[in-house]
Amino acid sequence: MPSIEQARLWYTAADAVHDFDHVLRVYRTAEHLAHIEGADLHIVRAAALLHDAEGAAPGAGSVRANHQHASAEFAARVLTEEGWPADRIAAVGHCIRAHRYRDHSEPPATLEAKILFDADKLDVLGAIGAARVIAYAALDGNPFYYPPSEKFLNSGEEEPGEPHSSYHEHLFKLRKVGARMFTATAKAMATERLAYLDAFFERLIAEWQGEK
Repeated sequence: MPSIEQARLWYTAADAVHDFDHVLRVYRTAEHLAHIEGADLHIVRAAALLHDAEGAAPGAGSVRANHQHASAEFAARVLTEEGWPADRIAAVGHCIRAHRYRDHSEPPATLEAKILFDADKLDVLGAIGAARVIAYAALDGNPFYYPPSEKFLNSGEEEPGEPHSSYHEHLFKLRKVGARMFTATAKAMATERLAYLDAFFERLIAEWQGEK
């Protein structure tokens, strides 16, 4: 089983959104879900530690958009060196390949894969979600708030020159994440965290407009 200290070395070049703090949060949340839902803890722990290990760092270009595949291949090398049997390596690889929100090519088919997906998505909601979405906008050169156009509100597509602010990402993705959760435990957590995130953006917009 890869150790946390070993895993830390795989994320030294990661950005503030996919850094080792994110990995540790996903690891702890996945453990929590696995205990409640009755999943294989070794599979869940290994997958959580390895899910962003390859290709998620800044500057990875097109690899970043498909880092789940690069990370699954990296995981197979690591676990093979540790002497894991092929079927359990395959189980970890499936968890990692299936964890991406925007990739529907390999949906989570096992309880362990569903737990990794849920744990990773819970990290974009709540207080952590607010911090991450603002950090991501800053890394991408976008503002944390910009009034969305009617076109964006109706279609999810920006007008020419319209930035994809943190609030745009909240409307485009974060508010929809809870509906994609698989486990009952994660669904309940997502509901509470989304309520917090909704309230955060309501407050942000009110302050932006000088109303509070």
